Amino acid sequence: MTEFILNHLPWFWLGVCVLGIVLEVFTAALTTIWFSCGAFVLIFLSAIDFPFKWQLLIFAVISFALLIFTRPIAVKKLHVKKEATNSDRLIGRKCLVTQKITEFEKGAVKIDGVEWTAKADSGEIAKGSQCEILSIEGATLTVKPLQGEE
Repeated sequence: MTEFILNHLPWFWLGVCVLGIVLEVFTAALTTIWFSCGAFVLIFLSAIDFPFKWQLLIFAVISFALLIFTRPIAVKKLHVKKEATNSDRLIGRKCLVTQKITEFEKGAVKIDGVEWTAKADSGEIAKGSQCEILSIEGATLTVKPLQGEE
């Protein structure tokens, strides 16, 4: 297998490049794309017949240089601002637990006459307790009991 790879290095680097792009599409973390760029350069350099160990070194240098120096700029440029919604005004407010919330099961809370699915920040929260809303994920509130309600 090693001999096959060494005899077909441009195809190996093309495979590394495509793999990095596919991983980047699924993670969107702006990490593997730089390794794809390094592999792309090596597709052409491998045709010059460099020894494989030098190709690996060049690949590592290019990839890590791109990762270290360009990723922060790209992240800053591509950073999408989170749009505030009306539900964001609920964060920090008090609510009443209408269905017991356990560590492994969601419960329900009521705020402004509307019942929401809720999960506990930690531990268990009994029905009838008052809680503070910490965050919202989709249609689920993350809550913690108020001091003295635990």
